[in-house]
Amino acid sequence: MSEKNIGKRSGFVTLIGRTNAGKSSLLNFLLGEKISIVSHKVNATRRKINGIVMNGSDQIIFVDTPGLHESGKLFNKLMVDVALKSIGDADLILFLASVHDDIKNYQNFLKLNPKIGHILVLTKIDEASQEKLAKKITEYSKFHDKFLALVPTSIKKNICKKPLLDEISKNLPEHEYFYNPELISTTNVRDIYRDFILEAIFDSVSSEVPYSTDVLIDKIVEKEELVSIYAKIITDTNSHKGILIGKNGDAIKRIGIKAKKLISEFEDSKIFLKLEISIKKNWKSDKNIIKKSFVY
Repeated sequence: MSEKNIGKRSGFVTLIGRTNAGKSSLLNFLLGEKISIVSHKVNATRRKINGIVMNGSDQIIFVDTPGLHESGKLFNKLMVDVALKSIGDADLILFLASVHDDIKNYQNFLKLNPKIGHILVLTKIDEASQEKLAKKITEYSKFHDKFLALVPTSIKKNICKKPLLDEISKNLPEHEYFYNPELISTTNVRDIYRDFILEAIFDSVSSEVPYSTDVLIDKIVEKEELVSIYAKIITDTNSHKGILIGKNGDAIKRIGIKAKKLISEFEDSKIFLKLEISIKKNWKSDKNIIKKSFVY
């Protein structure tokens, strides 16, 4: 490998935390570009998404994962499996905890006995008073022998981006680059598109419907000035299909507009998006169907 492809430090960093702790938002923030689904609804992230950040001469490969949570449902168990497998594959863990979270979520993480080091990232600090922030830091400081560092951050206020990246770099192994430094992600573009469409669904229809819905990309046609995407939205009942379509097709139109905007901003290109809705009853109980939705 040529000298220009050799980095000072390079490694994989898994983002772990409860659902809706801000993992996807942090990845997009550190990357400087949106590639990961962001929603105020829990369990929006279903697949691993890789984002590559160059911090000086160091290469950091972030892995955004589904949130850790307890559930007896097969679909949710597989999401948690994705997150737990990512812990074992990493060089470093970022455990994200909102300033509003109870420390029991962190205690439950410690019970997993991770074999690699972790940095505790306290998120959303702009939403807390100085008194509340100091109290929360004191609570986590009791576990100072468990984490490598505690870094309070705010995405909205752009607080501690560089200090966090430097702390991560410091704890990565010396290694040549795993990927071309010009790449921002190793995730298949199909999975990025499908997550953008899923995000549009989460933002456009009632709370229960997105959890019974997924997206499959049937075909992508790339031309010089146009990317055409043909996608299928899978749901489990006629009533959910009706909600996804909406009165006079209003819902599916909103979904399409939102998804096209997200994809267009990512690709910096004109987008044609064709969406179809397909009913597959009990798809969330079919292991073969579900596993097509996850990247292991």
